[in-house]
Amino acid sequence: MSELLNTQQMAEFVARGCLKFEAVVPEALNQRFLSEVGHVPEDQVTDLLAHYGRIMAASGIPLVDAGTPLTQAYPQGSALADIFALPRVRGIVDSLVGSTCVVDHHFLHITFPKRLYDAAGQTHTAQHTHQDSTIDPRRAFDVQIMYFPHDVSLDMGGTRYLPGSHLRIVSEAAVARYQNVRGQQHVVCPAGSLLVLHHGIWHGGGLNRSERMRYMFKVRLCPTAAQVRLWDTSDLAEGTQPRPIFWTGLRPPAADVRTVLTTREPWFEADTERLEYMNRIRLWRYLTGNAEYDVDYWMTRVENEH
Repeated sequence: MSELLNTQQMAEFVARGCLKFEAVVPEALNQRFLSEVGHVPEDQVTDLLAHYGRIMAASGIPLVDAGTPLTQAYPQGSALADIFALPRVRGIVDSLVGSTCVVDHHFLHITFPKRLYDAAGQTHTAQHTHQDSTIDPRRAFDVQIMYFPHDVSLDMGGTRYLPGSHLRIVSEAAVARYQNVRGQQHVVCPAGSLLVLHHGIWHGGGLNRSERMRYMFKVRLCPTAAQVRLWDTSDLAEGTQPRPIFWTGLRPPAADVRTVLTTREPWFEADTERLEYMNRIRLWRYLTGNAEYDVDYWMTRVENEH
């Protein structure tokens, strides 16, 4: 049985475009994954291209046709099949893209130490900031699950990502010139952690300054049905009771969905942050199936024509 997300977690995903779950995959399963993909100790790797080529040719990661149901993508008994069968992981997937979701693609990212780039005559650099795939104006969304099978320290250059950027639609690498943005995060986590991202979030691979190889397995999942109330809605408050605006008295409860949806990110501008609130409200309307939902009158004041 899956362990579905709760309403506050869903609201956080809508607001920030990301959820992080630390050490949800047991260590024995992490080690099985590394063994199945063909990891070997760093001192046995002298050529990064040869190591990558060997893994792609002989690892336990199967070739999966785009559009394959997640439940059929990985062989029974494999580490990947067992990871996605974990109740916590299954609940994350079911809550966001549904139990009938399909695989768009997957990839094993490996970030190597500087010595291996030097040996290959390649520049040791971080990946540019980007938003995956093409311009995507849908209200519906795909999720990208990033799985880190081993501890990731700060010097290993874990994936950097910009919370709250997912609803700013751009063309893939049009944001590549942005190297450091206020509020960006870098993945530092224990083994078995998952970073779950909205497909539109701005992100990029970090620079590995350690002597270890860093592995990250990513899979993009697409819904095949409306993403309406798929999570545990037992804590979902119905109704759209307005609250005071600007002259508000006491600070509202942090766990309140309305508060979550109107919490600013450090990089927000003082004026256009309000557009982010409106985009979040639109996405929450889609997820709840409530076309009249509003927070602090942001949508109502532009929809009150009669």
